[in-house]
Amino acid sequence: ADASALCFSVIETAKRNGLDPFGYLLFLLQELPKLGESPTEEQLIPLLPWAESLPEYCKLK
Repeated sequence: ADASALCFSVIETAKRNGLDPFGYLLFLLQELPKLGESPTEEQLIPLLPWAESLPEYCKLK
């Protein structure tokens, strides 16, 4: 149940920020493993759904 709630939250937050949920999840699944087991806040900020640096494929067309 906790995992489902987390996924739902990420998807809804992506939608509210004008992102394609599938593209955003794909981006997160590609980038998060690169950060290791204890990423810093500074490393996570560019991955947030309101970050201006997100790739185009994350954004709704």
